[in-house]
Amino acid sequence: MDLMEQVRAKAAANPQKVAFFEADDPKMMEVVGELVKADLCECYIVGDGAVLAGVAEQVGVDLSKVNVVDITDEEANEAFAVRFEAAPDCPFKSKAVRRRAKKPMDRCLMMQRIDDVDITFGGLCCSTGDVIIGGQTIIGLADGIDTISSLGIFNIPGWDGSEGPLLGFGDAAVCVDPDPEQLASIAITSAETVHALLGWEPRVAMLSYSTDGSAESEKVDKVREAVRVAQERRPDLKIDGEFQLDSAIRPEIAAKKVRRESEVAGKANVLIVPDINVGNIGVKLVQNFAHADAYGPMLQGFKKIVCDCSRSAPVSELVGNVVMSCVRSQALKGE
Repeated sequence: MDLMEQVRAKAAANPQKVAFFEADDPKMMEVVGELVKADLCECYIVGDGAVLAGVAEQVGVDLSKVNVVDITDEEANEAFAVRFEAAPDCPFKSKAVRRRAKKPMDRCLMMQRIDDVDITFGGLCCSTGDVIIGGQTIIGLADGIDTISSLGIFNIPGWDGSEGPLLGFGDAAVCVDPDPEQLASIAITSAETVHALLGWEPRVAMLSYSTDGSAESEKVDKVREAVRVAQERRPDLKIDGEFQLDSAIRPEIAAKKVRRESEVAGKANVLIVPDINVGNIGVKLVQNFAHADAYGPMLQGFKKIVCDCSRSAPVSELVGNVVMSCVRSQALKGE
């Protein structure tokens, strides 16, 4: 059973409630249709009800098993606003609640905040920044986390690492030039994400062009400080560095370059890059030269699962990202 077959089986065993704020886009409506046909999750589509019905008819999606939240229904909007205001720690004043309840993305996130749904999914027609700001404002950051980041999962043909062909990789999509504290947060949340999604014992390598003091510069110092902060915050996690890539994933290289005990060196299953330049280039190198599949990027660091998808992703990849989000949500709730 390959990675996606495993994840789909987990998702189907305990369907989560997923809210979509861009189902007025035909491609996103197709995603909803595929998910419902396979019984992978319970879908909620949020927007103008008449528009959503028209798009569903256009792409051949049966809405009889889909929950439609029509933001043009003023009576339903008011009833929702009253419930949202009554919830503990409502973040908005009354007028803002009613205004936001009519905006598809905000309505999805508000539904998620009060547990009407488990996951918010979108990003085809808006920027990553919009999704992150909405998530931070309405859902908030997880305890002990000070930055939102992303994680991808590589499936690399011919690679036989500590988890076979699979390897976690972050952050290649969100944080442009994280400082040591942010880099530490990325390492911690990435460890939690791979454990939730795949059940791994995370071994997180903080990458640099230096291995254990082989070079000196401010760039190396940043990674060293991030390692120190991450280990101080979460001594229960296996996070180590600074390592060059080969020292992180190849035991025979680690044996030569890392002259101390390490539970990560040579057997890392999650790689953390120092900035988005390295991350973006690294992902494309692996995709183009190793012909690897790259699942994600998955946003991480929120109190609940908030997803931003790639605007160029095909329907099959979007379905996969929703399914991975469902498994992460199950783990977050302890299910």
